[in-house]
Amino acid sequence: MSTQYVARKPDEHGFIAYPDVENQIWSELYARQAVNLPGRACQEYLDGLERLALPTDRIPQLGEVDKVLLETTGWQTAAVPALISFERFFELLASRRFPVATFIRTREEFDYLQEPDIFHEIFGHCPLLTNPAFANFSHTYGKLGLAATKEERVFLARLYWFTVEFGLLKSASGERRIYGGGILSSPGETLYAFGDTPQRKPFDLIDVLRTPYRIDIMQPVYFEIESIDFLDEIAGMDIMQSVARARQLGLHAPLFAPKAKAV
Repeated sequence: MSTQYVARKPDEHGFIAYPDVENQIWSELYARQAVNLPGRACQEYLDGLERLALPTDRIPQLGEVDKVLLETTGWQTAAVPALISFERFFELLASRRFPVATFIRTREEFDYLQEPDIFHEIFGHCPLLTNPAFANFSHTYGKLGLAATKEERVFLARLYWFTVEFGLLKSASGERRIYGGGILSSPGETLYAFGDTPQRKPFDLIDVLRTPYRIDIMQPVYFEIESIDFLDEIAGMDIMQSVARARQLGLHAPLFAPKAKAV
């Protein structure tokens, strides 16, 4: 996938000077999600957002985020270009470093962005990296991906997509909340995920691994876990054995038109 975006480079002190127009986009995205997320985002995410104390009027510096992540779960960020390889992605997660592309979306892609920008990575994912279960799952996933074959990684990508990126929680009492960063950082998808259009299914590892997705549309299906701590249970499953089984069974029929290549 090609990209129109170019990541901004830090100076010798690790500081990135973002122009005012980009700080303004961050400010508007933050303000909009500050309205959308109460009652929709999971409590663990909101707690992490409070811990990070992200600036609302400018794009944060990675060092500001690292200080909190290191203190809570031992993670830190890693500045990356707009797109990185699977190999690099897994290497970073396996070393407890979360990749952050140092660019922000244009106003034309305000509601939904196909590729991860700094708002998606910092606002969408980093608050939950203060949570031990989420951090442990991300670390386990990185180690598995690093050891996997190219074919296995395609199946592993679906697990990440339907949990870390587009996962929902549904408690035993029926309360639904968001923990996936792809939803939390998207003003459009935050509202869409609670509407009548998408399917919502209980998490089943084999089912998840067999479900195709597209990156350029609102998701037609979401998978729900009961609590964020269930990510620890998933991390303890024989994920690679499930990948082998999913490969044997083959993919489910996609729930979307074949406009773009399914992965």
